[in-house]
Amino acid sequence: MMQLNRRDFVKGGASAAGILAAGGCVSSRPARVFNKKPGEKLNIGVIGVGGKGWSDWMPMFEHGENIVALCDVDRGPIDRALAEIEKKGKNPSQVKCYSDFRKMLDECKNLDAVTVSTPDHMHAPAAVRAMKQGCHVFVQKPLVRTIWEARYFEKVANENRVVTQMGNQGSANNGLRRNAELLQNGILGDVTEVHVWTNRPIWPQGLNRPEGSDPVPASLDWESWLGTAPFRPYKKDTYHTFKWRGFFDFGTGAFGDMACHTMNLPFRGLNLGRVLSAECIRIEGKANDTYPSKSIVKLIYAARGSKPAVTLYWYDGELKPSAEIMPKVVTTLGQVPKTGCLIMGSKGMVCSTNDYGADGYIAFNDEEKMKSMSKHEALTEEAIPAKFRRNTNGQYIEFVEACKGNDVCFSDVDHSVPMLESMLVGCIAQQVPGKLEWSSRKQQFTNNKAANALVKPYIRPGWEF
Repeated sequence: MMQLNRRDFVKGGASAAGILAAGGCVSSRPARVFNKKPGEKLNIGVIGVGGKGWSDWMPMFEHGENIVALCDVDRGPIDRALAEIEKKGKNPSQVKCYSDFRKMLDECKNLDAVTVSTPDHMHAPAAVRAMKQGCHVFVQKPLVRTIWEARYFEKVANENRVVTQMGNQGSANNGLRRNAELLQNGILGDVTEVHVWTNRPIWPQGLNRPEGSDPVPASLDWESWLGTAPFRPYKKDTYHTFKWRGFFDFGTGAFGDMACHTMNLPFRGLNLGRVLSAECIRIEGKANDTYPSKSIVKLIYAARGSKPAVTLYWYDGELKPSAEIMPKVVTTLGQVPKTGCLIMGSKGMVCSTNDYGADGYIAFNDEEKMKSMSKHEALTEEAIPAKFRRNTNGQYIEFVEACKGNDVCFSDVDHSVPMLESMLVGCIAQQVPGKLEWSSRKQQFTNNKAANALVKPYIRPGWEF
């Protein structure tokens, strides 16, 4: 199979169409470096083996790629992974095992790619170190925890010319891709208002700093679990596993976790770009150590050429927009969906009723009820031709093939970093009251010192990256 990189895509008529089909914009970054011939297997290191990590590395392993190193702060997932590798006919003794990714990256010089499926605060430290060694990186959403990390991640990816993929799996769904290209076609006219909501968190939020400590289990490397974060004692059933998401030091709350999915459709479909301001206009369960239990955040995005500015409202903690602003949705579906997004334009509205933007209902102004976007007679591919490349193997194999030069990742830093920046501005608004004015060019808030203190993370000595 012919190996392709972004520079190849940009070189001719067909290739320019190819990159537009891949992600919707032409990248000016340097061509990627590929060190594998067609048919050769990738040597993959896994950072974060259990939980979501399992579903990240296992499809690559089942695709035939070489899992050469496993790193997890908890020995349990590693033991289960080794047993599974042996069960599938591979020799587990050839897999090196670690609890500290720094040691793994220092010792394993044959890695082509790594998966990073740790708590949010360790995404950038692990991925950046790997990219500096020339490794391609698949990183779970959100790509990083702070705004500074997002831009530094992008800088290192570009300098080292590596493939990146953020693990928001809805990006691989062809329904999402079709709906995004329809919106980019301008079917709704001028869009000025968007509502996005989720039923998360389903983990603890709205909690103050836990007191006391418990003995660290023998199987857990608590020092490596904390990583870059300020030291705090281990507390049983408090942080590890899964419950870390709501803590400021470790996660990004419901906003950072779910907006990578639920904001994906409007961000792609409207080419939202720069966020100008953020304000938390409703908050419940505000606490000193975790994100609130419920909130509504108002984001304002800049105008884009002839397209007007967009106001986006984010809701979490099972808060939802009023049924009064979407009567056609309620008439058609019977209620405001539990999770989804509403995109309101001068010619009509679109409502997605799941986390990924993969389904979609539309009503133009002269229509009384919503219709499925995939079945609407005005939205066929004959009427509006396909623009984005379709995916047949999911996000993991898309990443694998991109690492080999045969594909382009749909959720790489070109898309994930700008979207994530606006989300993380919103996360800071959940912590700092008032309207926060953001300058993407300066990478700072122009009116709030307390907010600026949250742009860059604290990095514990010894964990610099």
